[in-house]
Amino acid sequence: MIEEIKDENFSQSVSESGAPVVVDFWASWCGPCKMLSPIMDEVSQELGEKAKFFKVNVDENPSTASQFKVSSIPTVIVFKDGNVVDKFIGFKPKDAVKQVLQKHI
Repeated sequence: MIEEIKDENFSQSVSESGAPVVVDFWASWCGPCKMLSPIMDEVSQELGEKAKFFKVNVDENPSTASQFKVSSIPTVIVFKDGNVVDKFIGFKPKDAVKQVLQKHI
């Protein structure tokens, strides 16, 4: 399971990791988010310690979503050393998700 983080602990969770951090911005009512979730779970298990994975519910954490200009969901943002290095919006199949992440591992 991918850990859920909130506005309060977002910065700490993202900046303290030596590995790339992948954050899935989602909402419970979002159909494409529900389709992407099991793919993100599989990819996080396959990559293991090579990357850290988190989820942010945009309805419950509006300030973090606003800070990163998340206007469409799902939005997946990849951070390295606390900085945004990649991003994609919308559903992607597993191979496409892995392809985006492999560039940063």
